[in-house]
Amino acid sequence: MDEHKIISNKELNIWEALIPVIALIGMLAFNMFYLGDDAGAYNNQLILLISAAVALVMGFFNKVSFRHMVKGIKSNLKSVFVPIFILLLVGALSASWLLSGIIPAMIYYGIKLINPDVFLPSAIVIASIVSLATGSSWTTSATIGVALIAIGRAIGLPAGMVAGAVISGAYFGDKMSPLSDTTNLAAAMAGTKLFTHIKYMLYTTAPSIIITILVFLVLSFTKESQIISGTEDLLIAVTEKFVISPWLFLVPLAVVVLIIKKANPIVALSVGVVLGLITSHFFQPQLLAEVSNKWSFLLNSTYNGIGLSASNVQLQGLLEAKGILGMFGTILLIICAMIFGGIMDSIGALARISQALLSIATSIFGLFASTVASCLALNITASDQYLAIVVPGKMFEKAYQEKGLAPENLSRTLEDSGTVTSVLIPWNTCGAYQSATLGVGVGEYFAYAIFNYISPFMTLLFAAFKIKIAELKPNKS
Repeated sequence: MDEHKIISNKELNIWEALIPVIALIGMLAFNMFYLGDDAGAYNNQLILLISAAVALVMGFFNKVSFRHMVKGIKSNLKSVFVPIFILLLVGALSASWLLSGIIPAMIYYGIKLINPDVFLPSAIVIASIVSLATGSSWTTSATIGVALIAIGRAIGLPAGMVAGAVISGAYFGDKMSPLSDTTNLAAAMAGTKLFTHIKYMLYTTAPSIIITILVFLVLSFTKESQIISGTEDLLIAVTEKFVISPWLFLVPLAVVVLIIKKANPIVALSVGVVLGLITSHFFQPQLLAEVSNKWSFLLNSTYNGIGLSASNVQLQGLLEAKGILGMFGTILLIICAMIFGGIMDSIGALARISQALLSIATSIFGLFASTVASCLALNITASDQYLAIVVPGKMFEKAYQEKGLAPENLSRTLEDSGTVTSVLIPWNTCGAYQSATLGVGVGEYFAYAIFNYISPFMTLLFAAFKIKIAELKPNKS
């Protein structure tokens, strides 16, 4: 929290602050609607760098030194060092867990145990439980999320739909868990107690997740006729390719336990990779018998990725993992986004946009709406959910006090709009991570991440009708 300092620049007006944002949105729209399938693999990265150059020019025009802007970029890049390292480990984890038979075992038992008719609501509940226990939507996606995507594909459900269910559940658990960093950050920024914040979030979060589950329940019935038959053939193909055993679940269980015990995520995921490789050696002798040097094959697959062959067409599409190398495109996207966000912050553009939104908040509803808009704007421009909590939190804290509103109103709104919408932005660290980890583009799962875009509307609905809007208690003398 102390690393994020709001930088103001009186020389910069609101239109100058918005020029880089307009350039970014305009080029992204051109890329999406005009180029379409002809767009290059790294177009978004290039667009972010061009937008960063536009912000750089705005900085020069407003007397911001190049050194100061570079300092802002360095600060932003420093803040994503751990997420980038986690991404590399997730790539390695997916490959080692595929080769060890852990992911195939999850697919096997998932198909046997989960009723396909209610698979989507079940995916939300499972992801919610894991995320509540770990306090991390990222860990949830990297472990059970990957398996749920594979199971969904195996029974014929669109990957984007399953990803939307997983992300909805993962962000519900992340938001409500006392172990979550964003939950603790939002409470700290607003100046309220952690469990007061969590309790107050229930008012908007519970209806949001209930609506989400009901929508996915309806979707399950509408998709029932499209579910691919012949899953028995798929199960046979899995057992022909891998040794399937419940003992394989000890590895993901160990990772979840480490996270619950507040182990460093890098340590927990590293342990998962190592255990996956060791498990591959002992549990999949038939698979490794096809190669001359087992350990060389395992390590190369972990780094370069792996695509195993299978006689079953359905299974073939499930036996691929990116490895460490497959994560570099996503990492480059995050780096470019942080460069853009770093310059925007250093020239005072982020603060100027938030101040402009604050200035139009003349009513209580206007204050809530400005907070939501500010969080969304920061997720788009700064590309980081932490900044989307910190900057509005600092900017709006005094305004909520002046309106006689308790700090939990602000902390809840920060989570309802800052935390959960980050995953809906392709170049945001969360959107890039989830897309890379689940193997599903943001555009594919956007419409199905129902919990994530209902949440900000729910908080505005409560504000509009003045439902559960806590007032400041007078100080006792």
